[in-house]
Amino acid sequence: MNSVIMRRIAVTADYRPLAPGRLAGSFEISAVPGNAAAVFFQGDDGSDVAWVPGEYHLFEGIDLARLSVKGTPGDAVTIIGGTW
Repeated sequence: MNSVIMRRIAVTADYRPLAPGRLAGSFEISAVPGNAAAVFFQGDDGSDVAWVPGEYHLFEGIDLARLSVKGTPGDAVTIIGGTW
């Protein structure tokens, strides 16, 4: 079944996945423009990949449970897309 996914994820100081379990689809992920600082996504090699406030990217065919983010508590990322 196809589902529209729209979420605001509050970041924490430690890495945590964008979804608690498998959630595959196509998504636009954005660092909220009003964030106090950059958010960091965990790269495939374990490195910190910084996204500045307002930065966004489109991902097709990814599993949100395999993408982890951290940052300044109170900041957030948004996810808009679907499981088609």
